[in-house]
Amino acid sequence: MPETTRLLAIETSTDTLSVALGSGAPGSAMWQHSGPGAAQASATLLPLVRDLLNQAGWPLSSLDAVVFGRGPGSFTGLRTACAVAQGLAYGARQGGIPVLPVDTLLALAEEARHDLEQRGGPVPGTIVALLDARMSELYVAPYTCGANGLRALAPARLCAPTDLTTYLNSILPTDAAPLLAGNALQAYPDILADVRGLHASALPTASALLRLAPSLLASGGAVTAQDALPLYVRDKVAKTTAEREGQGTTLRSAEATP
Repeated sequence: MPETTRLLAIETSTDTLSVALGSGAPGSAMWQHSGPGAAQASATLLPLVRDLLNQAGWPLSSLDAVVFGRGPGSFTGLRTACAVAQGLAYGARQGGIPVLPVDTLLALAEEARHDLEQRGGPVPGTIVALLDARMSELYVAPYTCGANGLRALAPARLCAPTDLTTYLNSILPTDAAPLLAGNALQAYPDILADVRGLHASALPTASALLRLAPSLLASGGAVTAQDALPLYVRDKVAKTTAEREGQGTTLRSAEATP
């Protein structure tokens, strides 16, 4: 991706909101902001975007694409990011500009990979992204990490923390020592403490979205604004009384939901 390419990235799937501007090219200039998200995201996101565009000296109309974390994650956060990405894409110029939806767990895995690389540590061949899904569940997605970047081994899905070891044993070699990265490790420390592999705290970020964007755009990942949709994975926001009283939770494969 040329350094002249202008991309805006938005990530609001967790309690942390982040926005970044740049081309995504290695070593290129980047303007970014990170701060409280959750309920505040809908009120603060547009002013933050405007401030970053002013810092960079980029008119909205000069953007080549808008990148957003499509999920899974906070329902409100995902809807906010998608709606803002669509609105900015439509408003950038006549006919709109492309929108690139990126899986939140892919961005989380990229952030963990990049952090290890920056610290000079070896990057494992497998990274398992783990995001707290609340309601005693987590979102999980495994990725191989190689010279050509991150590649998904399986779709994102919901998993009970107590079932994570069984799930990983079903898809990874028994001698694999993956990097387990995310905020679920802090949310369920006692349950996940003994899950095999290295453990690292990480969150999806807008800067990770920018780093991922060039290859995803080159492979045709962009869509029109009207076709950009969140990826919820979970299809409800509250448990039934029976579930709260102890019914088990089954794994559910990811589906994009309008």
